[in-house]
Amino acid sequence: MTNRPVNPTVAQIREISQPVSVTGRSNAEHWVADLYLRKISPYLTRILLRTPVTANGVTYLMIATGISISGALLIPGTTGILLALFLSQLQMLWDCCDGEIARWRETQSPKGVFLDRVGHYLTESLIPIAFSLRLMGWPEKELTDWKIPFLGALISIMILLNKAFNDIVHVSRAFALLPKLSDSKESSAPTAGWLRIAKAPFKVLAVQRLFHSVEMTIIIAIVGDRQPLVTFGLYLAIFVTVGHLVAILGSRKFESK
Repeated sequence: MTNRPVNPTVAQIREISQPVSVTGRSNAEHWVADLYLRKISPYLTRILLRTPVTANGVTYLMIATGISISGALLIPGTTGILLALFLSQLQMLWDCCDGEIARWRETQSPKGVFLDRVGHYLTESLIPIAFSLRLMGWPEKELTDWKIPFLGALISIMILLNKAFNDIVHVSRAFALLPKLSDSKESSAPTAGWLRIAKAPFKVLAVQRLFHSVEMTIIIAIVGDRQPLVTFGLYLAIFVTVGHLVAILGSRKFESK
């Protein structure tokens, strides 16, 4: 561990814990982090650094908060939706702070990366299931129709596959004894001309990002308790999953450099 002060200034935290090498990566930040969370996270990080809590301890808070989003969706009425919306923002704030603490204390570890992945896998895959159960009035009402919950579960599977595709790329390279893949636009660039053309609209209409916890809770807050949202969500999830797989296979991610 480092000998850095336990009571740093916000400016010091920004310098050490928010380096360009992290925030400048092509897939480094969610838009809410860029927009405002990274502006306020150093203040919370500064408070946490005065406590015994570790970076992984904050990650556990992130995981618990993420799972709570689905629990909130089971609360009837606008209360549950608004609480889920708030918790999705809080989860991302914890997600900013755990990395900042790890970089300040120099305690980055594979376990921290693993826990972070577990948190996002659980959070985002549980939301469609919870929302579909909410549409059925559960737990206040007994489930008599499983169609909507089944569709919600299928969306969850698509979300898990999408996340797994990214991690499998790194696993595959490791098994092939290739160097770590750089997080750059070049590595994700399509090798075929037709794929570059097909992928271009999604740089603007980033539908693949709609299955993040923040976007899902925002959509639910705007649209409300409507069953067609689940049906449409499944079609979109299948489209995104297939497109993601094609994009990976048609990229330079499996090249030796």
